[in-house]
Amino acid sequence: MMSRGTVVMPGAFSALSALAAYKQGAQAVYLSGGAITNNLVGVPDIALVSLEEMSGTAARACQVAPVPVICDADTGFGEVWNVVRTVIEMERAGLAGIHLEDQVSPKRCGHLDGKDVIPRQQMEAKLRAAVSAKRDPSFIIIARTDARGVEGMEGAMDRAKAYVQAGADAIFPEGLQSEAEFEAFRQAVDVPLLANMTEFGKTPLIPASRFGELGYQMVIFPVTALRVMLRAVEDFYAELLATGTQAGWMDKMRTRAELYATVDYDSFTRQDAEWSQG
Repeated sequence: MMSRGTVVMPGAFSALSALAAYKQGAQAVYLSGGAITNNLVGVPDIALVSLEEMSGTAARACQVAPVPVICDADTGFGEVWNVVRTVIEMERAGLAGIHLEDQVSPKRCGHLDGKDVIPRQQMEAKLRAAVSAKRDPSFIIIARTDARGVEGMEGAMDRAKAYVQAGADAIFPEGLQSEAEFEAFRQAVDVPLLANMTEFGKTPLIPASRFGELGYQMVIFPVTALRVMLRAVEDFYAELLATGTQAGWMDKMRTRAELYATVDYDSFTRQDAEWSQG
């Protein structure tokens, strides 16, 4: 995946959203912990979903989207042995890789104030455990550092270098605040880099083409689709409850035929007919 230049990775939060991204031509898909948490249980992104819930969502997404899928594994759901189990379960789900972050647990959104990070040595131990738990050598471990907002750029870059030494395949610098900071990170480490283009946070919106010029391999849009979906759903519900009809929305929704095409309904009916005929 990381040999394809700069890969745009739409953020998905369910099997259907991953399938939609794939059908629109995505070369890879990103599963956001925050978006999955919001969608699955309707609560904030503060470490309230389990490893089983995350890996189950990941497995279902991988089953329908035959492209590399990277999943947010938060803090690894605990300490080093929890990280080992996280890698085992996420690899079993069919993922191409995960990212682990250096926030304290329970974590919070990387673009909020008041977050804190664990000691560098503790994160290094987690990364060594993650690397040792891999069975597939192509499964990638991405180290996310949230230290920019806690220890400043120098502290974050020092951590990134240490995480590479501990075995991280790539680095995800969270909460950078300018294009110059992204460029500085590129100069600091010689491994693939992931850029987070979430909205309404601390990071300015930078086109993927520019990240290609800066030497970044992955650009994620973690919660964008969820935000778009929620706005559309809320607007629809408001009009439905006000008017008692969906007539004004017919040109904004997927038709029955389009929905069936997305989920490949015809192939299921053909297979069912073949089995029934013997």
